[in-house]
Amino acid sequence: MLIARVRGSAVSTIKDPSLTGFKLLLVEPTDAKGKAKGDIFVAADGVGAGTGELVLVATGSAARHGERTSGQASDALVVGILDSMDLDGTTVFRKS
Repeated sequence: MLIARVRGSAVSTIKDPSLTGFKLLLVEPTDAKGKAKGDIFVAADGVGAGTGELVLVATGSAARHGERTSGQASDALVVGILDSMDLDGTTVFRKS
């Protein structure tokens, strides 16, 4: 899984039917402290995340192993919204 920040959303009215009902999010990978460290990519939203939130993203075949996502035409799925992160005993992120 990757830690990423939701930067925005994308709209696609014509898409594979397996993506119907999924919001498409633009997410940017981050390090454990929330600092950007990669290129923005599109992920299907499985949890109702919003812009600015720090999320967990399953990629590759792991993105297709959920109950709702089996057989889905996607290689990235937001599977969690982070509330906090501790690193080496120090809180490095806490959702306000």
